Amino acid sequence: MSDLVQLVEVGPRDGLQNERATVRVETRISLVERLADAGLKSVEAGAFVSPKWVPQMAASDDVLRGVRRKPGVAYPVLTPNMKGYLAARTAGADMVAIFGAASETFSQKNINCSIAESIDRFLPILEAAKSDGVAVRGYVSCVLGCPYEGDVAPAKVAEVSKRLFDAGCFEISLGDTIGAGTPRQTAGLIRAVRDVIPVDRLAGHFHDTFGQALANIWTAYEMGVRTFDSSVAGLGGCPYAKGASGNVATEDVVYSFQRSGLDTGVDLDAVVSVADWISRELGRAPQGKVTLARTTP
Repeated sequence: MSDLVQLVEVGPRDGLQNERATVRVETRISLVERLADAGLKSVEAGAFVSPKWVPQMAASDDVLRGVRRKPGVAYPVLTPNMKGYLAARTAGADMVAIFGAASETFSQKNINCSIAESIDRFLPILEAAKSDGVAVRGYVSCVLGCPYEGDVAPAKVAEVSKRLFDAGCFEISLGDTIGAGTPRQTAGLIRAVRDVIPVDRLAGHFHDTFGQALANIWTAYEMGVRTFDSSVAGLGGCPYAKGASGNVATEDVVYSFQRSGLDTGVDLDAVVSVADWISRELGRAPQGKVTLARTTP
């Protein structure tokens, strides 16, 4: 198993989607470009969802068209249905993501359908993407707890993950949407899912609501996971999970791995600079501990 750690930067999408203030297209484009310049090889550029439900992701087509793309960097976008997929393709997307849930109630609240219906809805996207040569990443939400149902069985997460993987997703990102998981729970989760999906096709997506994200990342790493989602400055949350704080901060993950002798390919100083800049743009304090330590007088 390689020691190389791959980070998927979700700040421009998962991070900004929960901001109250409108974020200008120019700012979103600059954020994506600065993150790519910092060495991140996968930067989520937006989401082709209804602006009625997620207004901060409006004009994702303008963002995707406006980004100066770097060779070797992926710019995935979220596409919940065929309408979103076709719009994303028109805007030049060559990687997309779909998102399901391991909780029936959360699935209904988030995308207004059951888990089974959501997967049926994704099948045309996966078929079209295969024909178009477009890679599809699959997200599974609420893998370590649901704001409506409480604990979620690892077997249920494994079932949903396998269905998405078998349908054609190249990677499954396991999302602790409410940030309630602990290392022991994370270990049980990874054991269950890696029994049905190769561990090198799994990613961890940990929110830091209860301060457990880095501990959970390290647990997943020790169990063979090498890809992790993170959000610059700890931006984010979830519009459908009240009280859930942002994803783990990219700069904190980079610091932890690099100080432990593991390669992320990311320039820590550059990421801290981006975190400080976007926090100032948004008029809020950065949530990343590393940025706070390096920028606070």
